[in-house]
Amino acid sequence: MTETVVLRRAVAADAHAVADVWLRSFATALPTVGRAHSDDEVRAYFRDVVVPLQETWVAEAADPGRGVVGMMVLDDDELSQLYLAPDWRGRGLGDRFVALAKERSPRGLALWTFQVNTPAHRFYERHGFVAAEYTDGSGNEEREPDVRYVWRP
Repeated sequence: MTETVVLRRAVAADAHAVADVWLRSFATALPTVGRAHSDDEVRAYFRDVVVPLQETWVAEAADPGRGVVGMMVLDDDELSQLYLAPDWRGRGLGDRFVALAKERSPRGLALWTFQVNTPAHRFYERHGFVAAEYTDGSGNEEREPDVRYVWRP
């Protein structure tokens, strides 16, 4: 069965659900990466900064009770966040978000992901992103080695 999922701009009322998707996804996809902030700090950040001040998009399942199942944040030509609820990976939502990001930034995009996140590397490379820079992690809060990807049309 295919469930209908709508991509739309996030509103203030989505902030808690967006943070929850981020928290669940991060815990599942990056179990070895130490988080720099508590759950409450993450929720406050999404409520006070991300959703009201940044171009935040959500994937919302149409079925009652499903709610927000994915989120993406764009900052000009930076795809700064893309996270899916763990049970929604592999259903094409990430592909839809990347297509939307490319549509919103047709001259190119960049993003960071952790070096340990090999599924993300495969995903972004499949969408035409190329690794452009590797770091030791000293520039991120988690102090985790990361890689910068770029996409140019």
